[in-house]
Amino acid sequence: MHDTLIHDVTVYSGGQWLPHRDVVVGGGTVTDIRDAASSNAVGIDGAGGYLIPGFVNTHTHMQQSLMRGIAEGIPLLEWLLAVAEDSVAITPERAYTATVAASLEALRSGTTTLVEHMWPHPSTAVHDAVMKGLRDTGIRAILGRGTADRADPTRRWGFDPRLMQPLHDVLDHIDELTKATAGTRITPAIAVPNPRSLTPDGMAAVREFAHTREMTVMIHLLETQTDDAMCRERAGLGAVDYLDRHGFLWDRVLAVHCVELDAYGRTVLAQRGVGVSYNPLSNMRLGSGVAAVPDMLAAGLHVGLGVDGAASNDTQDMLETLRIGAYVQRAVNKKADLFGFDEMVNMAVGGANSALGLHARSGGISVGDVADLTMVRFERDFACLPVRDPGASLLTTGTRQIVDTVWVDGEAVIRDGHSTRVDETELVRSLSA
Repeated sequence: MHDTLIHDVTVYSGGQWLPHRDVVVGGGTVTDIRDAASSNAVGIDGAGGYLIPGFVNTHTHMQQSLMRGIAEGIPLLEWLLAVAEDSVAITPERAYTATVAASLEALRSGTTTLVEHMWPHPSTAVHDAVMKGLRDTGIRAILGRGTADRADPTRRWGFDPRLMQPLHDVLDHIDELTKATAGTRITPAIAVPNPRSLTPDGMAAVREFAHTREMTVMIHLLETQTDDAMCRERAGLGAVDYLDRHGFLWDRVLAVHCVELDAYGRTVLAQRGVGVSYNPLSNMRLGSGVAAVPDMLAAGLHVGLGVDGAASNDTQDMLETLRIGAYVQRAVNKKADLFGFDEMVNMAVGGANSALGLHARSGGISVGDVADLTMVRFERDFACLPVRDPGASLLTTGTRQIVDTVWVDGEAVIRDGHSTRVDETELVRSLSA
């Protein structure tokens, strides 16, 4: 944690842009937002910059940073088979490189917290490599350890059996990860591939484990109609009822995608306090459809923004996802005034925070907030100029080029658009090899 003064910056706070402010950071939190002091103030020069909260990317798969372009133009289920081959073959060295690449790409688009959904994998060395990559980049992360207890050689119901291990071993490993990450920016969680991957006994065990530890559980849900079809085939229930019947929906569950979530499902998830991760670009890329986000919000669901892995979204750019996430809803609902900057930035920095165990955050930066901050400079990309309204410019023209400085816990982990911790030239060399 670092003490910092960001001098004479324009701050997004209380739902408005406040020019000429000094933002004081101490002990990893924002301790003051005040009128700018004299020009002799010592600190970070924020003149001409715009300060916003760091984004929370509610869903990604970091290992896919080495799978860009894989199975392009292939439907989801076939695409998953191709991704699974690389997932089985992952090594600690490749896992580390992928983690660093995904984390830096996220940071350079203003993301300060990653919610990582790891696929189940029996290697502790792979998990250690992922944690090292997260620590080396300085990003905050909720690390979902892949968890399942239903193997299926056909991979129609569960996931690749080569990655299966006893559930009690998985849960023991999560406890080990919790001890290893104590006092760091990494918080372990449980990542379930889909409703078909846990038996009823498995659901009961995971729920008890998570409840006892106040831990987040994330699960892919109804990205397509496959979840419903498979649950009806196996259990005679739709996916939502299958999970709910076995007590697997509560306020620390993050349901990812929910493209095929109907009105009944929205009501059930809202009643249980489940959070939702909206992943517009990957859903478009794989032809899955468009999640009914306005209806979700109207039903009382907490919705956060997700980028998804680089094999289905190609980049980890939250600014691009911010824009497309708004535009596709406007197109589907035929409403040009749907999801402006205020609504989208609230979704991107805190929409699903309750399910993730993170502090609530809306309306911008407030005193007492964790010092996860992003400063943009529109002049870094002339295509963003002139700036008539900073929020409108961020939503409609913002690119990674304009991200100047990113702080996590008050530490500047990106400065002048580049990592302060990682040798980017060496990273490019590793990725190219």
